[in-house]
Amino acid sequence: MGSETKIRIAIYDMDKTVTRRATYNGFLVHMAWNKAPWRLLLLPALPFGLLLYWLKFWNRSQLKQFSQSLLIGRKVPLVKFTRHLERHADLVLGKNVYQEAKWRIDAEKAEGYRHVIATASYRLYVDAIASRLGFEDVIATELATNDSGHVLARIDGHNCYDTAKLDRIKAWMAAEGLSRTHCYIRAYSDHISDAPLLNFADEAFATNPHPPLERLAREKGWQILDWRDGDPRT
Repeated sequence: MGSETKIRIAIYDMDKTVTRRATYNGFLVHMAWNKAPWRLLLLPALPFGLLLYWLKFWNRSQLKQFSQSLLIGRKVPLVKFTRHLERHADLVLGKNVYQEAKWRIDAEKAEGYRHVIATASYRLYVDAIASRLGFEDVIATELATNDSGHVLARIDGHNCYDTAKLDRIKAWMAAEGLSRTHCYIRAYSDHISDAPLLNFADEAFATNPHPPLERLAREKGWQILDWRDGDPRT
């Protein structure tokens, strides 16, 4: 089966690939400011969590859960999130998305690509961002909820990162009835943690890559896109 007859899928990481800056801390501060401004007084405690992470006492999931507990709370009714998520998405789209990413997504849509965001960020806030950018599907880190409709400061399953992200993508494809042999996949990421995904793709794009990924991309012959300096429509 030639590539022109296959189902075309474009899979994008989000933070620093589509967006200029990481979105997680901005989301936490946005929620704290709008929901409980007094929690901003707890910001000085965040370096304690970072220290435990860098000393390898905590993993990424534990660090994220700690930050969420501080700035949002351990248990929050979903309705208290909902009213602020759309505004947060507007802020991200207005100030934090590469125009070149928008152009590329639009061009791929004209070529018949189905677009997927695959990110370690929380689905809770990614859905609204993804829909504004024209993504049909979202694969993201899930937060646990309880029977009373509260969002908990606890990740449900695995952080959608590194090999866990690729596992989630494969599970999504299986659920959608998408055979790998019948799909032509493009993948975009800025970070070497997505090397498993980039290896999985038919076309890999190291996008705004940090140095380790740029070195790997040159070794592998992957294409490099850099929009950080306002490059033209590459």
